[in-house]
Amino acid sequence: MNSATPPVNPPSKRGDTSSKRGDGRRGRWDNHREQRRAELTTAAIEAIRLHGPDIGMEAIAAHAGVSKPVLYRYFADKSELWLAVGQQAGEIILEAMVPAVAGVREDRAIVSAVIDVYLAQIEGDLNLYRFVVHQPDIARHRDVVADVMDTVASGLARIFGDRLRARGLDSGAALPWAYGVVGYVQSVGDWWLRQQQPISREALCDYLTTFLWGGIAGMQRAADLPGGLAAHQWTEAE
Repeated sequence: MNSATPPVNPPSKRGDTSSKRGDGRRGRWDNHREQRRAELTTAAIEAIRLHGPDIGMEAIAAHAGVSKPVLYRYFADKSELWLAVGQQAGEIILEAMVPAVAGVREDRAIVSAVIDVYLAQIEGDLNLYRFVVHQPDIARHRDVVADVMDTVASGLARIFGDRLRARGLDSGAALPWAYGVVGYVQSVGDWWLRQQQPISREALCDYLTTFLWGGIAGMQRAADLPGGLAAHQWTEAE
């Protein structure tokens, strides 16, 4: 390269804001895209509630007021939309749980409130639940049910952790406690729906609360024993 040849990537002149403008446009487009995806996800949930869990992409697009190609511009396929719907469904459940638990003072009542809210949500939003949990024709690149459980359990763990610390207990139990509650109740709740609710929601809530509370109460009793939970287990084994 001789001296007359301009550099391939000449340094930008002072005050050149073209790249900054490009970054700004990209940021605005990304924000617009995320906002539009959220709007279309909300519309999809409305369509699922109205038309049932077997609804197709064309009907979802029609309900959202867009063409099918426009819907595919924001979601590559039904699997991607399914994932977005599942994530939002988890947020809906968590948003219902937080205020239900916030005013409860007695620990056993917290467990009961969490269970009752979850059962009420899946019972009252059956089409959405079935779309998320029982969707046979989806390419499952991610497990959306696990994502929902992560969302709900993480929120519960914060609540449980605050309760444990307030009692002077180790908050390390909060996360496994939360996952245990969510996993157990999700499994039993799925059986309950598949069997057309053979017992009342109130009775099921009481059963589950009793089963789960036994383990939690044991953990609290163990905190008063030298050696903690292991010592408590050994004492009961005797």
